Amino acid sequence: MRPRPAPAPAPVPARRPAAGRARLRVRERATLVGVLGAALAVTLAGGCRSAPRALVHHGADASGRFDPTRPFTDVVQAGELLFVSGKLGTDSAGRLVPGGIGPETRQVMTNIRASLERVGASMDRVAKCTVFLVDTNEWAAMNQVYVTFFPERRPARTAVGVKELLFGARVEIECVALAG
Repeated sequence: MRPRPAPAPAPVPARRPAAGRARLRVRERATLVGVLGAALAVTLAGGCRSAPRALVHHGADASGRFDPTRPFTDVVQAGELLFVSGKLGTDSAGRLVPGGIGPETRQVMTNIRASLERVGASMDRVAKCTVFLVDTNEWAAMNQVYVTFFPERRPARTAVGVKELLFGARVEIECVALAG
């Protein structure tokens, strides 16, 4: 019995010139970005059932008062999703609560709860939070307070260290929740 001859190597496909490969990568990226952007737009529009609409007047603060100096909307509904603008630990007078990260986090979460309740939702409908911390060494102290607002089901979360926040705040939290 004779040994079988080794199979012939597979032909190597011709390579495109470097400029052609780069052009293709740019086109592929543009297509991918376009497809992802369209998918996000359909998702945010609730599967094309409804267009995004503001639920709370432009610039409303945590007490529900309209403040024309603030260029954002407190809560925006897009389809079945509620996008809650980032909250600081400010009281009803707009002053940062004293005492550091613990009291600030409690006030932030209280402000988020108030915003959700104004549009008929609650903390148990929160799906995702993003936490911005000036000092990441305060993460554990922030967590001690944060988890008390989600006793049964905790949402997905991202925590990011930042250089500074408005009004000298230590923490800011924004979230996405399901309507209703």
